[in-house]
Amino acid sequence: MFPSGFGGRRARADLTIPGSFPIACDLKNSGGSYLADGLSGKEFIDFAGYGTSTSLGYNHPKLRDPEFLENLGRLAMHRPVNCETHNREHAQFAETFDIVPLGGEFAHLQFAENDWAAVESALKTAIAWKHQKSILAKTRRRSVQLLHFKQGFHGRLGMSLSLTDVGGSEVDQFVPRLKWPRVLNPVMTFPFDDAARFVVEEDESTALQQIDAAFQQFPGEIAAIVVETIQVPRGANFFRTEFLRALRHVCDQHECLLIFDETTTGYGLTGKWWDWQNHNVQPDLLIFGGNAQISGVAGTERLDEVGPILQKSGAGLQRFTGRLLDMARCQRIIEIIREHDLLANAYNMGGYLLKLLTDLPQPLPEVSAVRGRGLLTAFDLPNQEDRDRVVWSCFQEYILVGSVGTNTVCIRPPLDVNADTIGRAVAQLEAGIRRAFNRKA
Repeated sequence: MFPSGFGGRRARADLTIPGSFPIACDLKNSGGSYLADGLSGKEFIDFAGYGTSTSLGYNHPKLRDPEFLENLGRLAMHRPVNCETHNREHAQFAETFDIVPLGGEFAHLQFAENDWAAVESALKTAIAWKHQKSILAKTRRRSVQLLHFKQGFHGRLGMSLSLTDVGGSEVDQFVPRLKWPRVLNPVMTFPFDDAARFVVEEDESTALQQIDAAFQQFPGEIAAIVVETIQVPRGANFFRTEFLRALRHVCDQHECLLIFDETTTGYGLTGKWWDWQNHNVQPDLLIFGGNAQISGVAGTERLDEVGPILQKSGAGLQRFTGRLLDMARCQRIIEIIREHDLLANAYNMGGYLLKLLTDLPQPLPEVSAVRGRGLLTAFDLPNQEDRDRVVWSCFQEYILVGSVGTNTVCIRPPLDVNADTIGRAVAQLEAGIRRAFNRKA
């Protein structure tokens, strides 16, 4: 499986990461939803999403096509600076991405080296847009604010760190952060019955009051409202459509941009190319990355309200670039998603997965708050210790699931998952939960 000298304790020490599963990914021998472990030779159902870095299962046949692999090899030899030069591959991919995943809904598109660079690009664009707006209105302000939400996660570099709610992390002690307004995140609770609806409506009212107070405290200074449509890293927190629509209204009223960070929710995972389409609430700036294979920012025509000065400022989208290798892989995945109607598959298989998970709390009372949209599903356990024990027990039952927030298990299958794999996965998941709590079947 691996060359001589690659196994044993040394490989385990070198290839595993503290806090992660004690396996070494054998990408060559993995297939579909199954990840092969190069240390034990065992196969695991990978419903942890491999860090949300892939939208398809391992080694999809159409990604192993000889002509496609030959093209990847050719592109791997070059690393052009796409923001300073023109090439056919970049132009063709940009056109495909604009027409298919973005649906022609955005007037501006720029790719980035990684998710955090995409976030930084979006924030700089919003700040430059607001600055130019104030100049045109002859109300120039010295400072600019970015309003964001509690339990948000947008990265750990540059300005994005100031938007990330790291709580009591040691990061707070050493890294200076901008004190931009942070407001309550009015997230849904599950099951979402009448009582839960009443609570979230009260929380939404409180959040909107806090937002209004921020606009009064910083008149003319708030450049954007930045939000994840689902706060996946901090516990798979869902917002209601009504609240996202309210944010759209606020941004239209107050001359600021609405930014949706969809690095963890986009590219088909929720049954649509982007989660904002499930709500029919379009942002002014869309941040994408993760399992899209390439990161970037898309912007609507609202950016053009300040004219071409934004592009000349050096603070906008054109400062960032992307890799041709990622573009080629992303383009092929787009073709596969369309050819096999994998958005519909994500919707249908996600519904099936959610139904099977919803049945778990009855024989397993520790499981609560089962929720999901498309293939992005989650449930809660009583506390972090129980959650960690369940994740480890699932590993012992040869299924990988993710840990998010304090006490949440997150499940993210690939878009091409089938019903048989989901059925087997839920059976192994149930076995893992029973193992964790010493419950017999």
